[in-house]
Amino acid sequence: MTYEIKVEDGKYRQAGAFHTAEPGAAIRNDAGELCGITNPRRVVHIHSYGGEAPFFQGLANGKLLGTRCDHEACEGQGSVYLPYRIHCPDCLQPMAPVDLTGIAREASTVHSFMTTERTGAFNSLDKPIRFINVEFPGVSTILMSYLLGGTPTTGDRVVPIFRTDNPSYTITDLAFVPAGFDGELPAGFSR
Repeated sequence: MTYEIKVEDGKYRQAGAFHTAEPGAAIRNDAGELCGITNPRRVVHIHSYGGEAPFFQGLANGKLLGTRCDHEACEGQGSVYLPYRIHCPDCLQPMAPVDLTGIAREASTVHSFMTTERTGAFNSLDKPIRFINVEFPGVSTILMSYLLGGTPTTGDRVVPIFRTDNPSYTITDLAFVPAGFDGELPAGFSR
């Protein structure tokens, strides 16, 4: 990869793959005179999960956690949500975590699906990706995930699998396989 830094109108302008300079690259002005060298620094972005941290820790432990509103005055009292929510969308009170792993293993189904061969720049999943929207009995919302193995069909039963060996602590630690799937799970995943 080549990187180039020029001085245009008194400002440094970068060009190249993802605009990342290599250490020690010459910086020249329009006349070709040396103005300096690059000395890039690495920026580390720290993302906080805050109140959603139990959900991602649960995935790493092979559990699928949702949340339920237990506030007595709430119109939606008893409503269960997945993906995990910190506050009830109706009353804004804190939600109670609920373990939905058993329900997911026994009765989750494909609500809708889409298969794609093309993805964004930072995709980490193997293509083709079989995105599925998963429905759970007694849960008010639908969870988007992906299917590993098989071809999705609306109404098919699916079961969750979890990346418990070397988890990424992201949503990709959760995937689904068709119910009755007897193939080999991808490295790091367990039932």
